[in-house]
Amino acid sequence: MKNNTYVEELNKKDAKALAEELTSAKKELFNLRFQKATNQLDNTARITTVRKNIARIQTVLTQKTKVAE
Repeated sequence: MKNNTYVEELNKKDAKALAEELTSAKKELFNLRFQKATNQLDNTARITTVRKNIARIQTVLTQKTKVAE
């Protein structure tokens, strides 16, 4: 249920906002990987969540670009 609401929120955003969110998610993923490498990461499941969110954002971006064409 929580994922469905997240995807609905993504669908409401425009391409520019999605690109910004994608950039911030990738930065967060980098930071999480860095914390994992230095044994500072407490919640390792967060990496999986962020990776799936990145995939969701990219999917919505692709859908929006195909509709625009």
